Order: sequence, then structure tokens, then C-alpha cells
Amino acid sequence: MADTVSLLTTSVHSGGTQTLQGEKAKGDAYFGQSDGLHTVMIELNEFIGTVKIQGSLETTPGDNDWFDLELGLDGFSVDTTGKVASLSTKSLPYTVAETSQKAYNSRGNFVWIRADISNWTAGTISRIELNR
Repeated sequence: MADTVSLLTTSVHSGGTQTLQGEKAKGDAYFGQSDGLHTVMIELNEFIGTVKIQGSLETTPGDNDWFDLELGLDGFSVDTTGKVASLSTKSLPYTVAETSQKAYNSRGNFVWIRADISNWTAGTISRIELNR
């Protein structure tokens, strides 16, 4: 089963420092899927702030039932011992205006997934979509 759902539709900064949470969307575990692969596409225009994607394992999550997901980035790194590691992050902080459309992968059997925006001081979030 692969389908795309909106985590956050077009949102324009309206002044000051804003926070915003998107609606929760059903993750793989909600449907009993076991592959746990979730791809998130984030499209920003002149955006300054921090984007996080959060998951929950609860069927009816409360405020404290959400955690930040590891987002896989393109490429890999090599440490001083020669060990290869994939690049990933739990937050996407933009301190200068960012205009881009990027995709990130996260693997886990999450029941719910949502977008979490913080320290938002400028720009537009064109869309954040989840492909599960």
C-alpha cells in the first residue's frame, strides 16, 4: 500500500516567532503494515525556522506521546576509523532563507506521524507530504 497524504498544507508566516503542528496522519502501523518505510517531502519558500517530523506509537496520542523521527539524508559519512555511517538528523534547522523541495526517509512502525514547526520567523511552508 503506497499513498500520499498531506501533513501540512501551504502556511505563510504571519509575524513574530511562530510554532505550528500539522494534523496527524496514519502511519504504517495503523494499517498493520510491517515495512515501516515512510517518505516525507518538504517544500519551503524563503523559510527560516525548524522543521521536525514526529511519530507516535499510541492509537490515541496525547501531547506527551510524540517523538522526533530520524530523517535519512542523501549520502553517507566516514568516521576516523573508516566506518561508513548514513547521514540522518532529527531536525531541519534553517537559519537563512531556504527555498527547496527535498525528500527524507524514516523507518519505523509508527501509528501516527505529524509535522512540527518551531522558531518560524519568515517564509512559507508550501507543503509537507507523507508517502507511506
